[in-house]
Formats: sequence, C-alpha cells, structure tokens
Amino acid sequence: MDLKRQELLRLLREKSFRYRPDQPFKLVSGRESPYYVDCRPTTFSAQGLALIGEIFYKMLRDLQVDAIGGLTLGADPIAHAVALTSFLQGRPINSFSVRKAAKEHGTGGLVVGDVQPGQRVVIVEDVITSGASTLKAIAAAREFGLEVVKVLILVDREEGGKEAVAQAVPQVEAVFTISELR
Repeated sequence: MDLKRQELLRLLREKSFRYRPDQPFKLVSGRESPYYVDCRPTTFSAQGLALIGEIFYKMLRDLQVDAIGGLTLGADPIAHAVALTSFLQGRPINSFSVRKAAKEHGTGGLVVGDVQPGQRVVIVEDVITSGASTLKAIAAAREFGLEVVKVLILVDREEGGKEAVAQAVPQVEAVFTISELR
C-alpha cells in the first residue's frame, strides 16, 4: 500500500471508525453492527480531502469521464476533491450531486452540477453497506441521461453492497474494506 493510502487509512481509523460490540450501532439499512463508519470527519478535513482527491483521481485518470458525483452528502466532498485534483493535474473532471429528493423550485431535478446528458461519469460513495444509496444515485444519473461507467467507494462494509452495485455497473472498486479498518 502506498504512503497516501496508508495515511488515509490512518485518518479513517482515527476520525471515522467506531467499534462498539457491547452496544451495536443501528445502520440506515435497519441492521445493527458493532462497527460504524462515518466518513465525514475524514472527508471534510483538509488532509482527508487532499488525500482522497489524489487517490480517487489516480483510480480514474485513465478513464474517459467528464464528471464525478453521487448521492449528497456523503459523495459531495469526494467528488469536489477529485474535481479540484483533476483540474490541478491538467485534466478537469467536473463534479455533480444527486439530491435525495427533487426540489420544487428553481430548475428542480435530482442531478445538480456541471454535467450534461450524454456525458460519461463515475459515481462515488463514502460508505457502502447494502448498495441501496449507490443504486439510487446510479438510477438518478441515468434518468438524467448520464452514462455511468464506474463506481468508486471509499469504504466497503463487505455486506453485499459492492456486489449489488456490480450488477448495475461494469466497474466497481473500493479503496478500503471494513476488514482493513478493523
């Protein structure tokens, strides 16, 4: 594992990973788990953003994609970090967000950002458990007219989500697994 990945793993363990076997956490999926991963303390930190931007950009730089995004709020800092890094590397990849619900005012819609129908995109997820949120983002992107070519995940909880998403998108890759965080 390279130094940047090691440092990001350290940050995730320090800021985002919790283990409580005696008092399990309730997850969005409704399941209980002794592990809880809240990536926001890492993805909203300056160091986390810099590391994520470089690591994720490296994972997709050879793809011909126009934008990166996913379901707000978890995907937003990841997408923004990659967009900034890509611009600094001379190969701009824009970012977008998928809202959880369409707005009733303005232009409405679920997909917002610098994207146009027909563009090739990468969907990002901070943590994946069942894959439901990621699949929602994929469906919204496709309904908008985007071509989803890959899904990148910061942390895979190894509970079937990555495999569920792989049924919908040809390329799915996680930076880390829950096993690596433990």
